[in-house]
Amino acid sequence: MDSSPVPAPLSARADEENWRLTHLGRLLGHALRRFDERVLVLMARNVDVPLALSNLAARAQVGAAHVHITRHLAVSGSRLTDLAQSAGMSKQAMGDLVDQCEAWGLVTREPDPYDKRARIVMFTESGLLWLQAFRTAVAQAETEFRQAVGTDVATVVALGLEAYAG
Repeated sequence: MDSSPVPAPLSARADEENWRLTHLGRLLGHALRRFDERVLVLMARNVDVPLALSNLAARAQVGAAHVHITRHLAVSGSRLTDLAQSAGMSKQAMGDLVDQCEAWGLVTREPDPYDKRARIVMFTESGLLWLQAFRTAVAQAETEFRQAVGTDVATVVALGLEAYAG
């Protein structure tokens, strides 16, 4: 008697494989990338963003990784280690992003008044304009999300994500 397993029908095998494409983590990842891409497009179109930064965003030179600085840098400034921890990144990776953002004129590093060995990453004037454009773009992207899925679904999603992340 043949003891080899009988292959499942093709449709059953496809269902067994679909979980990898449709699980919650993957959907959340796709949604986050879509949301961040939309935010960057809106920021690139914002007339208050300095032209050089707008051009970088429009040419996809500014990516979701750069948004980590925008999301996590305190308006009063942050130490690099605190900024990296807040963004869930290594200090080295955040340092590379800060270097790039500093070259673009978004941030600067100032001496820490409480620790002469440390530096504080701070928004420049252009960086503060970028931050305001980020705020406006996030609000617009959230409005578009509500319009796409409906207010009730958007509310449930927001509450669910808040509870899950909490």
